[in-house]
Amino acid sequence: MAETIADTRRLISKPQNLNDAYGPPSNFLEIDVGNPQTVGVGRGRFTTYEIRVKTNLPIFKLKESTVRRRYSDFEWLRNELERESKVVVPPLPGKALLRQLPFRGDDGIFDDAFIEERKQALEQFINKVAGHPLAQNERCLHMFLQDEVIDKNYTPSKIRHT
Repeated sequence: MAETIADTRRLISKPQNLNDAYGPPSNFLEIDVGNPQTVGVGRGRFTTYEIRVKTNLPIFKLKESTVRRRYSDFEWLRNELERESKVVVPPLPGKALLRQLPFRGDDGIFDDAFIEERKQALEQFINKVAGHPLAQNERCLHMFLQDEVIDKNYTPSKIRHT
């Protein structure tokens, strides 16, 4: 009676070289929203957020950039993407209309806890949007993330790999 011997040979795998093990990660896009600053007085008062981008995706012209944006800039980006792309754009955190009512016991939309909450929600929003392959081709996203000033009179177009 022939004995069956279990085949214990390992699959031959290609050894990982040092570049694979310690080289840069394949593709990454990291976006942080932070460092909120409230500027202006009275009805002209608003909060801006620092948008820091680090990426090695070839479609972005800068590998690292930092710009400041306010809530209305996020609204502009969302509207542009909805109008110009096939991307289903996630909702922004709400307008916080109740926080803008007078005679509140806190600082309303300038309250530290509210600003922190909004900062986190805006970071989630921009990471979802920027992580979408179709959105990455839209010029409005590139302007939002990397241009010092958003040219709101720009001509919508697709970014091409160079």
